[in-house]
Amino acid sequence: MPRPPRPPAPSVRGAGGAPRPPRRPRPAGRVRRAPLARRRRPRWPVRVVTALSVAVLASAGIGHAVVTGLDSGIARVDAFKDMKNRPRAGHGTNVLLVGTDGRDKITEAERRAYRLGGAPCHCTDTVMIVHISEDRERASVVSLPRDSYTEVPEHVDQTTGERHHAHPTKLNAAYAEGGPQLTVRTVEAMTHVKVDHYLEVDFASFMKTVDVLGGVRICTPTPLKDSYTGLDLAPGPHTLGGGQALQYVRSRHVDGASDLGRMQRQQRFMAALIERATSSGVLFNPVRFRDVTRAVLGSVRADNGFGTDELLDLGRAMRNFSPSSSEFTTVPIGQMGYVVKGIGSTLKWDPVKSERLFADLRDDKPLGAHPTAKAPAATTVEVDPHTVRVRVENGTGTAGLGRKVDAALAATGFATTHRPVTAAHPVARTVISYDPRWDRSARSLAVALPGSELQPSPGLGPVLRVTAGADWTAVHPVRPPQIATPDAPVVRGDEVVCSGEA
Repeated sequence: MPRPPRPPAPSVRGAGGAPRPPRRPRPAGRVRRAPLARRRRPRWPVRVVTALSVAVLASAGIGHAVVTGLDSGIARVDAFKDMKNRPRAGHGTNVLLVGTDGRDKITEAERRAYRLGGAPCHCTDTVMIVHISEDRERASVVSLPRDSYTEVPEHVDQTTGERHHAHPTKLNAAYAEGGPQLTVRTVEAMTHVKVDHYLEVDFASFMKTVDVLGGVRICTPTPLKDSYTGLDLAPGPHTLGGGQALQYVRSRHVDGASDLGRMQRQQRFMAALIERATSSGVLFNPVRFRDVTRAVLGSVRADNGFGTDELLDLGRAMRNFSPSSSEFTTVPIGQMGYVVKGIGSTLKWDPVKSERLFADLRDDKPLGAHPTAKAPAATTVEVDPHTVRVRVENGTGTAGLGRKVDAALAATGFATTHRPVTAAHPVARTVISYDPRWDRSARSLAVALPGSELQPSPGLGPVLRVTAGADWTAVHPVRPPQIATPDAPVVRGDEVVCSGEA
């Protein structure tokens, strides 16, 4: 029997308050569809948008939601206020990284433990230009010595309010006299490199960052001891927490290189920091990235343009970084101890070499050519091989092996006797016999003979004995401990981080 039609439904309001017309009666015999089928809509636009969103976040390594709001905690500084006649912008991004004192932000116990006593100074310990290539595949770091001779532009002293004409001084005095803005102006005038962003890091931020990463591993071929900072490291690998890391990058009295040596250690530490950040998965883990970012940004000052987008851009770049894609150098020095009346001893840059270096930054070029190595790179050892005396014995039945080993050791710098002899007994494995009083020399020799066995022999004296075994294949090249020089080479990060061996 046919179903009678339903009565008209009451009028309802539609969009804008207009009444909707009543539904028309359903024709008799029409099959009613299930509610799910009636609500189905094409979903492909939503799926495409979702997929694109995921792809964008994945390519960034971190999500915008994770870092949004973090930049609100950054202390801001107008580092580029009213700046005129600035250098032409190049390719890539240049960040002026300044390390300041900031000891007023750490606890009294930390001050005592890490020798940070005294009143905080309004000064810079570190000045670096960090260049990120336009393709985000390379980071170039150039250290600018704080004692560099310069001429600061005309400015108003931020402490006294007095107007100063342009005058000669040291680079770190620019911050003391005119803060971030005068520092940027001075660096741009010296380098002709346009600074895109300014980032100022203090002691507290540095320590927190290292601790949040779980420490940073460095290696030293020689003992490092500085009574001023309290640094005391034996030769070998060390994982440094925030406080020890601060001692490491601040020490100036561990060798005769003073500030230049300290800058090289700062560069090594930055390479190790990149290695730690990129290998620990922090850049792929939104929560850990947020924690590290909070640790860094909680105690820094940055220019007004350094915000969430810049953090994401830096995160994208850093995801592809490794120690091998970072490079470090110090601006070439033309004259050490350049004395200026009323200022004291300064460092004067080499005008030709420094201009070439900064031209590479402006043109977004690698700082140094690194040809593919055809032979293994020399390893730095803790004792100069020229001071290590060695006698070689042939512990095999292979004629001439003793002469071959003696010549190879001499070629890499060891003071061999040039008179190899035949060992009393054959050995399968090369043995280094040494008097325990010369253990550091023995360790340096062992680097040149990978796989050899160290065998203490009390009373042997200062001449080490090498008994070449059947396992011997070649001598690994070594070099003496490096003292910083005014003409510091460009090094890649993977050349200065720990090799991974214990």
